[in-house]
Amino acid sequence: MNIGQAAPTFTALDRDGKNISLEDVRGQWLVLYFYPKDNTPGCTTEAIEFTAQLSQFQALNTQIIGISPDSIASHGKFIDKQKLEIILLSDPEHQIAEAYDVWQLKKFMGKEYLGIIRSTFLIDPSGKIGQIWSNVRVKNHVDAVLQEVRSQVDRSL
Repeated sequence: MNIGQAAPTFTALDRDGKNISLEDVRGQWLVLYFYPKDNTPGCTTEAIEFTAQLSQFQALNTQIIGISPDSIASHGKFIDKQKLEIILLSDPEHQIAEAYDVWQLKKFMGKEYLGIIRSTFLIDPSGKIGQIWSNVRVKNHVDAVLQEVRSQVDRSL
Protein backbone atom coordinates (compact mmCIF):
# COMPACT_ATOMS: atom_id res chain seq x y z
CA MET A 1 0.00 0.00 0.00
CA ASN A 2 1.30 3.41 -0.97
CA ILE A 3 0.14 6.97 -0.50
CA GLY A 4 -1.55 8.20 -3.67
CA GLN A 5 -2.78 4.82 -4.86
CA ALA A 6 -6.45 3.93 -5.05
CA ALA A 7 -7.75 2.43 -1.83
CA PRO A 8 -8.89 -1.18 -2.21
CA THR A 9 -12.67 -1.36 -2.45
CA PHE A 10 -14.54 -3.21 0.26
CA THR A 11 -18.01 -4.14 1.41
CA ALA A 12 -18.69 -5.53 4.87
CA LEU A 13 -21.48 -5.81 7.41
CA ASP A 14 -22.00 -3.33 10.23
CA ARG A 15 -23.54 -4.20 13.62
CA ASP A 16 -27.04 -4.22 12.12
CA GLY A 17 -26.13 -6.52 9.22
CA LYS A 18 -26.16 -3.63 6.74
CA ASN A 19 -23.58 -3.64 3.96
CA ILE A 20 -21.23 -0.66 4.07
CA SER A 21 -18.77 -0.10 1.25
CA LEU A 22 -16.03 2.30 0.26
CA GLU A 23 -18.42 3.67 -2.39
CA ASP A 24 -20.85 4.70 0.38
CA VAL A 25 -18.37 7.31 1.62
CA ARG A 26 -17.08 8.53 -1.74
CA GLY A 27 -16.98 12.33 -1.69
CA GLN A 28 -15.97 12.39 1.99
CA TRP A 29 -12.69 11.80 3.74
CA LEU A 30 -12.48 8.41 5.42
CA VAL A 31 -10.43 7.30 8.39
CA LEU A 32 -10.34 3.53 7.99
CA TYR A 33 -8.72 1.84 10.92
CA PHE A 34 -7.98 -1.82 11.51
CA TYR A 35 -7.82 -3.21 15.02
CA PRO A 36 -7.29 -6.72 16.39
CA LYS A 37 -10.21 -7.40 18.75
CA ASP A 38 -13.28 -5.90 20.39
CA ASN A 39 -13.16 -5.24 24.15
CA THR A 40 -9.39 -5.44 24.53
CA PRO A 41 -7.59 -2.55 26.25
CA GLY A 42 -5.90 -0.87 23.27
CA CYS A 43 -8.80 -1.45 20.91
CA THR A 44 -11.27 -0.09 23.45
CA THR A 45 -9.19 3.02 24.07
CA GLU A 46 -8.83 3.66 20.32
CA ALA A 47 -12.57 3.26 19.65
CA ILE A 48 -13.53 5.50 22.59
CA GLU A 49 -11.07 8.19 21.48
CA PHE A 50 -12.37 8.12 17.88
CA THR A 51 -15.90 8.44 19.25
CA ALA A 52 -14.88 11.33 21.53
CA GLN A 53 -13.41 13.23 18.55
CA LEU A 54 -16.13 12.20 16.06
CA SER A 55 -17.77 15.64 15.88
CA GLN A 56 -14.41 17.23 14.98
CA PHE A 57 -13.87 14.67 12.22
CA GLN A 58 -17.44 15.19 10.97
CA ALA A 59 -16.85 18.96 10.83
CA LEU A 60 -14.06 18.11 8.36
CA ASN A 61 -16.41 15.94 6.22
CA THR A 62 -14.68 12.82 7.53
CA GLN A 63 -16.21 9.45 8.33
CA ILE A 64 -14.64 6.97 10.79
CA ILE A 65 -14.85 3.22 10.14
CA GLY A 66 -13.16 0.54 12.22
CA ILE A 67 -12.63 -3.01 10.93
CA SER A 68 -11.75 -6.18 12.82
CA PRO A 69 -12.33 -9.91 12.33
CA ASP A 70 -14.94 -9.90 15.11
CA SER A 71 -18.55 -10.87 14.33
CA ILE A 72 -21.34 -8.33 13.92
CA ALA A 73 -22.78 -9.60 17.24
CA SER A 74 -19.46 -8.88 18.97
CA HIS A 75 -19.38 -5.39 17.40
CA GLY A 76 -22.93 -4.74 18.61
CA LYS A 77 -22.03 -5.64 22.19
CA PHE A 78 -18.80 -3.60 21.99
CA ILE A 79 -20.64 -0.55 20.64
CA ASP A 80 -23.35 -0.79 23.30
CA LYS A 81 -20.97 -1.43 26.20
CA GLN A 82 -18.61 1.43 25.28
CA LYS A 83 -21.32 3.77 23.87
CA LEU A 84 -19.43 4.03 20.57
CA GLU A 85 -20.74 6.25 17.78
CA ILE A 86 -18.37 5.12 15.03
CA ILE A 87 -19.08 2.46 12.42
CA LEU A 88 -17.50 -0.94 13.01
CA LEU A 89 -17.39 -3.51 10.23
CA SER A 90 -16.93 -7.25 10.51
CA ASP A 91 -14.19 -8.90 8.42
CA PRO A 92 -14.22 -12.51 9.73
CA GLU A 93 -12.48 -13.94 6.68
CA HIS A 94 -9.96 -11.05 6.83
CA GLN A 95 -10.40 -10.31 3.12
CA ILE A 96 -10.39 -6.53 3.66
CA ALA A 97 -7.44 -6.78 6.06
CA GLU A 98 -5.54 -8.76 3.43
CA ALA A 99 -6.42 -6.23 0.70
CA TYR A 100 -4.97 -3.46 2.91
CA ASP A 101 -1.98 -5.66 3.80
CA VAL A 102 -2.64 -5.54 7.55
CA TRP A 103 -3.23 -9.31 8.01
CA GLN A 104 0.29 -10.37 8.85
CA LEU A 105 2.43 -12.68 10.92
CA LYS A 106 2.59 -11.59 14.55
CA LYS A 107 4.49 -12.84 17.57
CA PHE A 108 3.25 -13.01 21.14
CA MET A 109 4.98 -14.81 23.99
CA GLY A 110 7.15 -16.73 21.56
CA LYS A 111 4.27 -17.93 19.39
CA GLU A 112 3.68 -16.86 15.80
CA TYR A 113 0.21 -16.42 14.35
CA LEU A 114 -1.61 -14.42 11.68
CA GLY A 115 -3.55 -11.39 12.84
CA ILE A 116 -4.34 -7.72 12.38
CA ILE A 117 -1.46 -5.26 12.53
CA ARG A 118 -3.10 -2.17 14.05
CA SER A 119 -3.12 0.31 11.16
CA THR A 120 -5.01 3.39 10.00
CA PHE A 121 -5.56 4.72 6.49
CA LEU A 122 -6.74 8.19 5.53
CA ILE A 123 -8.63 7.98 2.25
CA ASP A 124 -9.43 11.15 0.33
CA PRO A 125 -12.84 11.97 -1.20
CA SER A 126 -11.77 10.52 -4.57
CA GLY A 127 -10.83 7.18 -3.00
CA LYS A 128 -7.05 7.58 -2.92
CA ILE A 129 -4.88 6.87 0.10
CA GLY A 130 -3.71 10.12 1.66
CA GLN A 131 -1.82 8.78 4.67
CA ILE A 132 -0.91 5.45 6.29
CA TRP A 133 -0.10 4.69 9.91
CA SER A 134 1.28 1.17 10.47
CA ASN A 135 1.99 -0.66 13.71
CA VAL A 136 -0.03 2.00 15.52
CA ARG A 137 0.52 2.76 19.17
CA VAL A 138 -2.82 3.89 20.58
CA LYS A 139 -1.54 6.71 22.80
CA ASN A 140 -2.05 10.05 20.97
CA HIS A 141 -2.93 8.26 17.72
CA VAL A 142 -6.41 9.74 17.28
CA ASP A 143 -5.03 13.25 17.85
CA ALA A 144 -2.35 12.63 15.20
CA VAL A 145 -4.98 11.39 12.74
CA LEU A 146 -7.20 14.42 13.37
CA GLN A 147 -4.24 16.75 12.85
CA GLU A 148 -3.41 15.03 9.54
CA VAL A 149 -7.04 15.22 8.38
CA ARG A 150 -7.06 18.96 9.13
CA SER A 151 -3.81 19.40 7.21
CA GLN A 152 -5.00 17.44 4.17
CA VAL A 153 -8.41 19.14 4.12
CA ASP A 154 -6.70 22.56 4.30
CA ARG A 155 -4.40 21.61 1.40
CA SER A 156 -7.35 20.47 -0.71
CA LEU A 157 -9.23 23.77 -0.37
